[in-house]
Amino acid sequence: MYIMIKTSDLTYKYPQGPQFSFPDFTCDSGEKLLILGKSGIGKSTLLNLLGGLTKAKTGKIHIDNHEVSSFSISKLDAFRGANIGIIFQKNHFISSISVLENLMLTQKLAGVKIDRKRCDQLLEELGIGNKANSKVNNLSEGEKQRVSIARAVVTNPKLILADEPTSALDDDNCQKVIELMDNQAKKVGAALLIVTHDNRLKDIIDNQIILS
Repeated sequence: MYIMIKTSDLTYKYPQGPQFSFPDFTCDSGEKLLILGKSGIGKSTLLNLLGGLTKAKTGKIHIDNHEVSSFSISKLDAFRGANIGIIFQKNHFISSISVLENLMLTQKLAGVKIDRKRCDQLLEELGIGNKANSKVNNLSEGEKQRVSIARAVVTNPKLILADEPTSALDDDNCQKVIELMDNQAKKVGAALLIVTHDNRLKDIIDNQIILS
């Protein structure tokens, strides 16, 4: 294993809004890291910085030995597509196409070869193979979360970022979703970083950072 993600002196300032300063941390390839904090503490902001969706005010972010915080927007977009999978708090699926088509579109947009077999295999592994041709809006919340996991790993990323993946789930589905994310991350050798206010995860993931 080696260091997959490393941050230093990371800050972000919203226009006419709060400024956040984040602790330095590292996470190795194949490891899990839980970042906990109450609402409004900057968890989603941190995830957006790590995913290259927002530019930091100060500090550096290294992912897979690349200083991505210095990348241009176009280079960062290409790097994200090839190396980072994101499980968003809100799903952002395209409702007019099927579950399978959403996964294949993710591959296309990431610039990787469309691999329907990989998509079908993922859905089967996640227990929703029978939902491949369904529209996402017709799925339960637990099923949508599984599709989110599939979308995050379908491009075989090196880093998976998850924003509040369990907060809307009951205890049983919370445990299942963490296990599914962990198993899929291990299969592709990815680091898994979860930001959440869900304190149930404290007893599941030992490697933790608490934002305050």
